[in-house]
Amino acid sequence: MKILGLTGSIGMGKSATAAMFREEGIPVYDADAAVHAIYAPGGAAVQPLEAAFPGVTAPDGGIDRARLRERVLDDKAALDRLNAIVHPLVGQSQIDFREEAQAAGAAFAVLDIPLLFETGGDKRCDHVLVVTAPADVQRDRVLARSGMSLDAFEAILARQMPDAEKRARADFILNTAFGFDFARDIVRAIIALMIRSKEAEKQ
Repeated sequence: MKILGLTGSIGMGKSATAAMFREEGIPVYDADAAVHAIYAPGGAAVQPLEAAFPGVTAPDGGIDRARLRERVLDDKAALDRLNAIVHPLVGQSQIDFREEAQAAGAAFAVLDIPLLFETGGDKRCDHVLVVTAPADVQRDRVLARSGMSLDAFEAILARQMPDAEKRARADFILNTAFGFDFARDIVRAIIALMIRSKEAEKQ
């Protein structure tokens, strides 16, 4: 089974693109959703995080992410401790997803991972699709979000690989500034190419 990595900086339209793959019947792994799941009440990260950072559990039994963020902010040792707990759990969820997609007979699956290049996740993908948009479009989209400020936007960008570098490392590039119909046509073309590539291997 082939793996297509899907990534893109904030405000580029990655989530909308992932939804288009799902609509076409392609299995999609959502890294953000995986993290939310292990932080939720009963999630696999709750007990080890509470043990490592006492007091971060919310009244509902899940992790209070704002409180946890405060505990690791500007503390590299604490952040390393957090990552040592969370990354293996998220990694296992990705392995489970791959195995389920493979067992279902999928020709390929999509890994929707915001920091794909930054974390080295591209090395586990056969191909990578980078979703992009002009900088002014990206900025307008992000600043239109509730609670988002220019300072917060710039702080997020500072943690992400520059869009130009991502595009330089991509196998496929989708510019979402041209609208949903254009994006959907590109997604369908990529699906056809991925399936054709898988079928060619069988011959």
